[in-house]
Amino acid sequence: MKLLIQGNNIDVTDSINDYVQEKLEKAVKHFQAMTTKVDVHLSVARNARITDKHKAEVTVYANGTVIRAQEGSESLYASIDLVSDKIARQLRKYKEKLNHKKAHNSIKVAEIVETNPVEGDLIGDRTPELPPEVIRMKYFAMPPMTIDEALHQLELVDHDFYMFRNKDTDEINVIYIRNHGGYGVIQPRGKNGNENNSH
Repeated sequence: MKLLIQGNNIDVTDSINDYVQEKLEKAVKHFQAMTTKVDVHLSVARNARITDKHKAEVTVYANGTVIRAQEGSESLYASIDLVSDKIARQLRKYKEKLNHKKAHNSIKVAEIVETNPVEGDLIGDRTPELPPEVIRMKYFAMPPMTIDEALHQLELVDHDFYMFRNKDTDEINVIYIRNHGGYGVIQPRGKNGNENNSH
C-alpha cells in the first residue's frame, strides 16, 4: 500500500507522519488486498473564527473505486483519529457491498431520477457568494457508469453529490442527496428543450 501525506499551512513532522501511518495502517489492515494507494491531506485553517480548524482528509483507492472521508476538530491528532475510524467503516461497508450484491439492495432508476425540470430561481432572495479565488482543483477519471453505480460511489465519497458520465447518454450527470431524503439526478437538457433522449 502506497501512503502519501501532504500538509497545507502545517509542517508534517516525523511524529505526525508516524501517527498518520500507524492509524491508517490499522484502518486499512483488513482491506490491504484491495487497497492500492492512500492519500492523506492535513490542513489547518488560519481563520480564527473557524472552530474545527484542524482537518484530515483521506482518499483511498481500492479496486478502481475511490473512498473518501474528512473530519475536522480542534486538534490535528483527534481529526486523524476520527477520519481513520470513518475510513475503516466506509471500507467495511464497501467490502460488504462487494460480497453481498443482491437484487433487493439495488435501487431502481425510477426512484432516483426526477423528471421534472427545476422551476424558478434556486437561490431566492439570497445573494450568491463565491470565494475570492479558486482554492483547489481536482481532476479525476470519469469512466461511464450507470446511475446505480454512481449512487454506490456517492455513498463512498463522503460528499452530498457525485459527478459522473452516464453510461446510457454519455453525458455528464450529477447525483445528489436530497434535503428531505432520497436522491436526485441532474442531467443536461436536450437540444429540443426536453429531457436528453439523443442516445
